[in-house]
Amino acid sequence: MKNKKLIKDVKQRFKSHFNTEPLLVYSPGRINLIGEHTDYNEGFVFPAAINKGIALAIQKSDAPTSKVIALNMEEAHEFGLDALQPLSDGGWRNYILGVIAEVQKLGKNPGNFNSVFAGNIPGGAGMSSSAALENSFVYGLNELFNLGLTKEEMILVSQKAEHNFVGVNCGIMDQYASMFGITDSALLLDCRTVESKAYTIDFKDYELMLINTNVKHDLSESAYNDRRAVCENISKLLNVAALRDATKADLDGLKSEISEADYQKALYVIQENNRVQRFAEAIEENDVDTLGDLLFQSHNGLSKQYQVSCAELDFLVEKAKESPDVAGARMMGGGFGGCTINLVLKSAFKTFKKEVSEQYKNEFGTACSVYKVKLSQGTHVIKS
Repeated sequence: MKNKKLIKDVKQRFKSHFNTEPLLVYSPGRINLIGEHTDYNEGFVFPAAINKGIALAIQKSDAPTSKVIALNMEEAHEFGLDALQPLSDGGWRNYILGVIAEVQKLGKNPGNFNSVFAGNIPGGAGMSSSAALENSFVYGLNELFNLGLTKEEMILVSQKAEHNFVGVNCGIMDQYASMFGITDSALLLDCRTVESKAYTIDFKDYELMLINTNVKHDLSESAYNDRRAVCENISKLLNVAALRDATKADLDGLKSEISEADYQKALYVIQENNRVQRFAEAIEENDVDTLGDLLFQSHNGLSKQYQVSCAELDFLVEKAKESPDVAGARMMGGGFGGCTINLVLKSAFKTFKKEVSEQYKNEFGTACSVYKVKLSQGTHVIKS
């Protein structure tokens, strides 16, 4: 589903349902080129907004309630704006209710509104459809009701909505990349200062391919909490604010006090932070070979040291390694399923897609999904 069609469908449904012209907002999903599990260690990540996202049509309403229509699911929700609480079985609704509640906590009072939204971000692929949804609503409400929020304030609203209404204690990377994305660029984001530097990327003869394993193993949430606890514990033992401040030499001094498994997890975070910095240098030098090599190194660390990969992800990265047409690949996201990100020769894109899809099907008996993505603009109003 291309973006133009997505926006047109959302606008048409809004006009036919509410008989008025809407404000149109587009908010993209994101990928992360490198820097995984470094965000909650106050480290560095390298996300970029992509050309898949959420389109929102929204307009003020004189009714005593607000109405939201989720076009993809053909579901609707009508609600008043007083004393908003998360719904026990809320799904997508809680992201939106959370955004409104967090805006109200800032002393801003948007009025009632009608809206229709739809998206083309593949579910469960780790491209942050939730951040795109949150950002589209906070941005739309800010425009519609002149709330005067900055983009920095808006992403904190989105993040807190996820913490307090959805129950996911996420970092700021997803909301940041979706809001601040720049066409053809990735953002070197410092998760401590929440400041970024944009890098225009020319992959030359290569382009990005995402391969979705279409699996999600149940380990993900407990494993995430476990990894986070290990990192925080080792930071305390080292007497630093976060692993971002630690070196391998610091960590080696602790070897007798911690398990080998925990040592490897902390070492992975320290090394991954270094890889992110080297990735930025390689972009400046237009060095695609080094970019690719760093992706492979990142995956090896995630799989062997941090232990958040799975058979399906490892298989896809192994096949990428075997192909002369792929410069680099790694798992992307929290792990235990989701996508790999691959740097593939443009001229070999179709061939590699066909080969890897067949190999995956033969190995696991299920299909993977392949997407081409471009780096694109962050959340914005669509001029109709």
